[in-house]
Formats: sequence, C-alpha cells, structure tokens
Amino acid sequence: MDFELNDEQKLLRDTTKDLLSRSYDAEKRNAIIDSDPGWSPQVWKQLAEVGLLGLTFSEDDGGMDAGPVEIGAVMTEIGRRLAPEPLLDAVVTPGGLISEGGSAERRSSILPGVAEGTTFLAFADQEPGIRWPATERATAAAQVEGGWTITGIKNPVGHGATADILVVSAALPGGGVGLFLVKSDASGLVRKSYATHDGLRGAQIEFTDTPAEALGEGGDASALIQAAQIREQAALCAEAVGAMEEALRLTTEYLKTRKQFGVPLAKFQTLTHRAADLYVSLELARSMSLYATMSLADGVVDPVIASRVKLQIGRSARLIGQEAIQMHGGIGMTAEYPVGHYVSRLVAIEHTLGSTEDHLRVLAAGVADHEMVSVV
Repeated sequence: MDFELNDEQKLLRDTTKDLLSRSYDAEKRNAIIDSDPGWSPQVWKQLAEVGLLGLTFSEDDGGMDAGPVEIGAVMTEIGRRLAPEPLLDAVVTPGGLISEGGSAERRSSILPGVAEGTTFLAFADQEPGIRWPATERATAAAQVEGGWTITGIKNPVGHGATADILVVSAALPGGGVGLFLVKSDASGLVRKSYATHDGLRGAQIEFTDTPAEALGEGGDASALIQAAQIREQAALCAEAVGAMEEALRLTTEYLKTRKQFGVPLAKFQTLTHRAADLYVSLELARSMSLYATMSLADGVVDPVIASRVKLQIGRSARLIGQEAIQMHGGIGMTAEYPVGHYVSRLVAIEHTLGSTEDHLRVLAAGVADHEMVSVV
C-alpha cells in the first residue's frame, strides 16, 4: 500500500499550508479568536476561492469530489497552524450528511452555496447529559400537518450560532433517529453562543415546536450519523497530528535555544530522551491517523477502527501536550506563547466524539467478540 501523497494531493496540502501560513501567526490568531465571529471572513473567502470548502462535494454540487486522504491532508495543515475557520463544523460534517442523505433538489439548493462560502451549516447532534456513543436522543421530532416539528436542546453545537441551516438529529415517533433541516430564522429556535477553551465557538440550541424538513426520504438515519461521526473522527485525528507536530517542533526549538547554567537545555540528556519519546509517540499517532484515512479511502467505515485510532491519538496528544508545557516551563502557560494554545486544542479534540476513556471502554466491551489465542 502506498502511503505517499500523489502530486495533486501534495499540491492541495501545500496550497493549504501556504494560505494558512500567510494568514496566521500566534499574534494574529489571538486577535481573531478574541473577536466575533471567532474566525476570519477573509481567510474563509480564500478557502472558498481555492476550492477547499467544496472539497468533499460532487462536481455537480459545486465541489471537487475529493476523498478522505485529501481531507486528512487539509486538516493536518489546519492543526499545524491552529486555524480557527470552521471547515469541519460548518462544511465537512453537516455538508457530508446532506450530500449522503439529501435529495438531489436539496443538494443542488444548499451545497453550491456552502462551497462558495456564502452558506454556513452546523450539525446539531450532541445533547447535555448523554455520553458518547449516543444510542438515543432526547430531542424529539413530531409529525404535523405539512411537515415536522422538533423540540429539545442540543449542546455543544460547534459554530452553531452562525449557521444558516442546521442539520438536526431527533428521535422519531416510531423509533430510531431521523435527520432534519432547520433554517436559522425558524420559529421556536433559540441559539446561545459561547467561546470554548480552545478559542473556537460553540452554541446551545433550543428547539420548541420548531418547523423542520426531513432530510431526504426521512426514516432512521442512525447508520448515516455513525458514518459521519467516523469520518469526522478521522479528520480530527489528522488535525491533531498537525497540532502535535508543531507543539513538538516548538518544544525542540526551545530546548536548543533556552539556556540553563550557561548551556542549552538540549545538552541535558534527560530532556533529549524525553523529547525522543515524544517523537515516537507522534509517529505512533501519525501511523494510526493514516490507518483511519486509508481505511475510509478503501470504503471501510468501521467504528472499531475509529476507536482504535482515537485511543492512540488521545494518548499521544496528552503525553505530547503535558511534556511540551513541562519542558517550556512557565512561558508555556502564557496566552502570548503558542504552545499552550496547541495543548488546549489537543485537549478539545481528545474530548470530541468520545474521550480516550470512552473509546477504551468501547474497545474493551468488544474483546469477547475476538477469538481466543492459545499457545500449544
């Protein structure tokens, strides 16, 4: 199996890297995330112009019809620069659900605007008090004359306060979980925005008999939601690899330049050994991220693979984050220095769509499904 990017994929990666490198350094990012809407409209426009907002959509829907490898390459660069633009929250995940489950009419009316950067989406699925993996939803859909209504609370919803259209999961009257489209100006809809600790934006969204439209033909969409979450987990893992790479680079550069007792910290053998351990942990994470990406590229959408990958990513992210702060000392905790922001983002990724403990629990529960190995 070839793990190298082809020429087109390298061009996509390098284009993303150049665009984000020109747009962000630590100071510029801090200024952007401290203002509304928490990301740069100028950068968003540039992402649309180079085709990144329509990356996964079909060409008929205004996209590039790219796959998991391309998404992974882009998300790694987003993680490397800590770009706050909501590519995953506002495009890839909700747009993928519409692309997979929506009618041709809905796809053609929504997705071209998303690819152009003029329409913002959000996926409202997670609910307070319901631990991942969610098998049911407290938010309920009711069928009324001429359509549907939704009642319930969704939180957290990544960048949900700026979405023009919400893709909402809700329990169906006859059982199962359906997907619905809700416009931002719908009656009975209340959105409360807040900043998350990693500098991004979340929202609590309340629905009270809110008019909604069933996505596609309606019916139980549990399988569609699970597949979307697995793809999102793979994209998050790729982003985490980019963030870990940069956190480790900052740490090793600091060890080379910061002096103690008149010599660089890199001369202390214990610190170099610890840095080497971080490199090994990073490579483990990178290989597992590739495992997730290549599996999806081969058409294998497996929750077990996703949990295996997320488990290693979470362990590596925690080790690299803690050691990066430790080896930087006090400066690593300051808002002006970037390493603390990388660690904060890694913590957020580790707790999105299941924490390390959650995935370990899921994998442990499936141990009995495997054949026993006996030694003769």
